[in-house]
Amino acid sequence: MLLFTQVGFSQDSDVAKQVKELSMNKWQWMADKDVEKLKDLFDEDARFVHMSGSWDKSRELEIIESGSIWYKQANVHDTVVKEFGETVIVWNRITLVAHVRGDDVSTEFTVTEVYQMQNDAWKLLDLTFSSVRDTHKIVH
Repeated sequence: MLLFTQVGFSQDSDVAKQVKELSMNKWQWMADKDVEKLKDLFDEDARFVHMSGSWDKSRELEIIESGSIWYKQANVHDTVVKEFGETVIVWNRITLVAHVRGDDVSTEFTVTEVYQMQNDAWKLLDLTFSSVRDTHKIVH
């Protein structure tokens, strides 16, 4: 279940709204371990950067499906979306509740997501978790 608190985005374009919604859906698909939807969203060459390492699409899907990292809940506090032609970057400041190595942990992150329009569909190229303090603010 996603909780939205003080979501601050001032982008009014249809593209920004569409990608922001896709980003929010992605958090739910990760929580639901819905690898079929994620498989379609993730570009074949996508990269994922976490606190414990970085890997490719197949490894990320394997981690999600197996539950070795279960992204149980992403509480999104702030979101900024910027368009760069066919590429859109989303920055989410979140509190992530995840089940990792047998324990539930809650961690503050700024997550950078890079999306690109490919063949009339948005593809996620990069998902990077940056550990931050809970007082961190995303520049709008």
